[in-house]
Amino acid sequence: MRVFSAALPLLVTIGVVVGSAAAAAAEAPLVLERTIPLENVSGRIDHMAVDIAGKRLFVAELGNGSVDVVDLQGGKAAHRIAGLKEPQGVAYVANQDLIVVASAGDGTVRFFRAADLSPSGTIDLRDDADNVRIDPITGHVLVGYGSGGLAVIDPANGSKIGDVKLTGHPESFQIDAKTDRAFVNVPDAHQIAVVDLASRKQISTWKIPGLGANFPMALIGGGGPLAVVFRSPAKLVLLDSATGVVLQKLDTCGDADDVFFDGKRDRIYVSCGDGSIDVIKRSAQGLKPAGRVPTSGGARTSLFVPDLGRLFVAARAESFGSHAAIMVFRSTP
Repeated sequence: MRVFSAALPLLVTIGVVVGSAAAAAAEAPLVLERTIPLENVSGRIDHMAVDIAGKRLFVAELGNGSVDVVDLQGGKAAHRIAGLKEPQGVAYVANQDLIVVASAGDGTVRFFRAADLSPSGTIDLRDDADNVRIDPITGHVLVGYGSGGLAVIDPANGSKIGDVKLTGHPESFQIDAKTDRAFVNVPDAHQIAVVDLASRKQISTWKIPGLGANFPMALIGGGGPLAVVFRSPAKLVLLDSATGVVLQKLDTCGDADDVFFDGKRDRIYVSCGDGSIDVIKRSAQGLKPAGRVPTSGGARTSLFVPDLGRLFVAARAESFGSHAAIMVFRSTP
C-alpha cells in the first residue's frame, strides 16, 4: 500500500504534464505533419508553386541549379529539372499544364511541359529574373527582373508582350484582380510601387519611414488589406490597399522571406530565416501574435495553399540535416 501511495503523486504529475503537452499541441495553430526529403540538394532554396489537381509541388532550388517536382500524395520528390542557373521564381499555369521557372543566374524565363518536363520555350530577360505571378484576369505571366521591371509574358506563345518600368529590382509582388493593380516591393528604392496593369505604369509610390528591406508581401483579394514584412527592423505592416495608409504595425521574426493570409482562419503566416514561423491572428480589434513555430535556420521561404490547409516550408540541408527537406505544416482550426 505504501508503494502505491508513493507512486500516486508521480502518476498524477506525469498525467498533468502529458495532458498539458497534449492540450498545447491541440491548440498550436500549425502542426508539423511530415517532412519530405529533397535528396542531393545543397544550398539555398527559393520559392515554390503548386498544382492542386495534380498534387504536385514545384520547388526552386537556387543553390542546386534545379527545380524538384514533389509528389504530395506519395510524399517524395518524383522528378527534377536540372541544369538551371540559380532558379528563384516558379509558377504553374494550370490551363496549359506549364511550369514557369525564372532564373537569376542567366536572366531567363523557361517554360516546361509539366506532363513530361520537356522544354517548351525560353525568354531571355538578361538580368536577375526573380518572382513569378499569374495575372488572374488576363492569364499573363508577370516576372520581376533586372534593375527595375516587371516583364509581361503571354504563356500561350511564350513571348514577352510588355514591360512595367520600376525604380529598382522588384521583390515580392501581388496582383489584385478587382482593381487590376499590382503592388510591388522595391526595397532598393525603399518603396512599395502601385502599378496599373492595364496601362503598365506605376501610378503611386508608398513609403514607410523608419523601415527597410521590404521583401515579403501578401494581399487579401477584392480590395482587402496588404501585408508587407520588413527585415530592418523586423516588422509586419498592414496597409489599406486603396490608400496606402498604415493600419497597424507588429513585431515579427527575423529575416522574413514569405508571408501569407489564411482567410479561413483569419491568420497571417510569416516564415523567417531565423528558424521560425510567426502566426498572427486577425480580428476586429486588430492583429495579435498567436504563436511562434520553430522550423530550422535558413528556412525562410514557404508556400501556403488554402485549398489544402497546408504551409510548406523549405529547409536547407546544411541546417536541417543530411538532406534538404520540405516541412509540411497543417493549419489547425
